[in-house]
Amino acid sequence: MNRTLTCTIAALTTALSLVGSAHGVPSRHLAETLRAPHAAATSAQDRSCLDPASDAGARSTRANDTRGMSAAQQRAIESRTTRLLAGRTPVRAGAKQRITVPVYVHVMTSKTGAGNVTDARIAQQVVVLNKTYGGQDPDLPGTLDTGIRFQLAGTDRYANSTWHTDGDSTTYRAKTRKGGRNALNIWLVDFDYLGIATFPWDYAGAPTIDGIRVEFKSLPGGSATHYNHGETVTHETGHWLGLYHTFQGGCASPGDEVSDTAAQASPSSGCPTGRDSCTAAGDDPIHNYMDYSYDTCYTEFTPGQLIRMDKMWTAYRAG
Repeated sequence: MNRTLTCTIAALTTALSLVGSAHGVPSRHLAETLRAPHAAATSAQDRSCLDPASDAGARSTRANDTRGMSAAQQRAIESRTTRLLAGRTPVRAGAKQRITVPVYVHVMTSKTGAGNVTDARIAQQVVVLNKTYGGQDPDLPGTLDTGIRFQLAGTDRYANSTWHTDGDSTTYRAKTRKGGRNALNIWLVDFDYLGIATFPWDYAGAPTIDGIRVEFKSLPGGSATHYNHGETVTHETGHWLGLYHTFQGGCASPGDEVSDTAAQASPSSGCPTGRDSCTAAGDDPIHNYMDYSYDTCYTEFTPGQLIRMDKMWTAYRAG
């Protein structure tokens, strides 16, 4: 389901201003069986573009939940990125250097303590991040190492039932976010999505809300069936680093702006081996972290995605 006209217009305005959406990229809906009754607690401002019935880009059991973004909007973003990269030395030019990302985790619990994820599970989530970005996914070790590493820089906890259900999200992120443009902030909440992310080009216009919001049940050992190995954070972090979904734009060019991910008409569900939804060469990249497959189906990033992440880091997050 495409975004409503209201959200499409808002997205176009955002692209033209080249600062991105102030509320980020809604991504990876919870399965219908995990839908929470507290969806109405989301602020009206967020709900206008994040309601599962009208907005998408979220992992879901519904087949066509894709975020609408036109080719013109993508061209505007790519043009800005090219200008920013002009004259800059790539962060890892000519060397196998690592990018180390400080990670701040904000645990948003209810006043009764619901969602109070343990330090051990948070530590395990960082382990998953480092394995998936290090080419050591438990389901297929030995794939591409992106050279990006994550270091837990701090954890804090807030007992606020409104924030716990992602209400007043602009406010709570502005009050709690830590670090600079290079710091990944993760807010653990209980909402109707598996995760929502901001893109790196959003930072200049909305630095106080930069980061990702994640359903706490999706962390390792959580209760989100098929999505509880911690790879929702891997997926959302991919957006935070500048990657689109593999099915961005469907079969039409420019797609996800990455040449070595096969064109994909729509998001995958489960792990449909051999799925081929476009006439262009190659099966759908169902094992790519930027599709909507089950966590156990995810195993890889591509060299093209690594190049894009490096460019986006140099343009928007370095320095």
